[in-house]
Amino acid sequence: MKTLREYPKIVITPKGERSIVYGHPWVYEGEVLEEEGAVDGELADVVNQKGSWLGCGFYNHHSKIRVRLISRNANDRFDRAFWKRRVRYAWDFRKKVMGPDIEACRLIFGEADQFPGLTVDKFGPILVTQTLSLGIEKRKDLIFPALAEVLKEDGIEIKGIYERNDVGIRSLEGMKEGTGFYPFDKLGLDGVTEDSLPARVQITENGVRYWVDYKEGQKTGFFLDQKYNRRAAAAIAKDMTVLDCFTDTGSFALNCAMGGAKHVTAVDISASSLQVAAENRALNGLDDRIDFVEADVFDLLPKLMEEKKKEYDMIILDPPAFTKSRKTVASAERGYKEINYRAMKLLPRGGYLATCSCSHFMTEDLFKKMLRDAAYDAGVSLRQIEGRQQAPDHPILWNVPETSYLKFFIFQIV
Repeated sequence: MKTLREYPKIVITPKGERSIVYGHPWVYEGEVLEEEGAVDGELADVVNQKGSWLGCGFYNHHSKIRVRLISRNANDRFDRAFWKRRVRYAWDFRKKVMGPDIEACRLIFGEADQFPGLTVDKFGPILVTQTLSLGIEKRKDLIFPALAEVLKEDGIEIKGIYERNDVGIRSLEGMKEGTGFYPFDKLGLDGVTEDSLPARVQITENGVRYWVDYKEGQKTGFFLDQKYNRRAAAAIAKDMTVLDCFTDTGSFALNCAMGGAKHVTAVDISASSLQVAAENRALNGLDDRIDFVEADVFDLLPKLMEEKKKEYDMIILDPPAFTKSRKTVASAERGYKEINYRAMKLLPRGGYLATCSCSHFMTEDLFKKMLRDAAYDAGVSLRQIEGRQQAPDHPILWNVPETSYLKFFIFQIV
């Protein structure tokens, strides 16, 4: 380590030190022993009680994550070249692991790409970002132009970067909510205006075309993490009658219909999501293969059970995260169990169930236990066909458990 450092020091506990040594990039407020002039959103050095340097990261006293490390290399200089190099690493990784599926992908996945609190999704010529870290917020003028530059170097022109910072969690970092295009002139896009760009873009995934409403759609406009899980479900949907629950804008339903399903009924509680799903159905020429039902799945499944009609060969459960904290895991587990139990009861012997959870706090072990308990109560056995996670453009760092969140299984009911 260099003897002279320009950043204030954060002294942490032995527990915090062990976490960093084992590769986790966060220092929690309860692990801080001393703070020496650190400024919110600015860099600070993290040291142990003996003064040994452990890393450098963004400090924020508003957040329970007091420091988010960005480097364990004491020689790093956090200038424009540093951030562009990080962007290049992330983009090169996507090119390698996604191959031809690079048109629509997650380009930056927060801590997994050493951009704490930053999400960047690429939908054709539009990048959609979500910034949940004050340190990244203060460095957008270094990072966002680097995104456009790196892509341009590969012959990919970006027409704009749209910020979806309409999430309450920003308040925990002392930031305001808001949406809008990042200034075009800062990206070298002179003459481009918001009025000159479409409010929606069209992407193709697994041969299925979609409209992406990047301004008003959920999260950044489209859920890219299930890309290959949708393909896995479609691979066995041929000649089946499918019930797709929590369909959102119809992605699983469309994949199954394109995969040869006889018919798909897609259910969601959101009328606006179903409107987009219907447009996607028409876009793919599947009007006669998919119908939509606006309903709460928690109400619909019991109703179908009462009717005692086992008319579906395959049921897909792709619910939103039922828990976003450890405090509500037990309640979430009950919700997951209810819908899975009812789906298992609705399916005939030999039917197929695709089910998932996108909550990090609903761990794989908990999810599997819930499925075993649901199967026991339903009086069925589960024959596993697929056990999957998120697509590789949402990479999992084994030393950062928070990057592993999606669990996806396909079973035959026996």
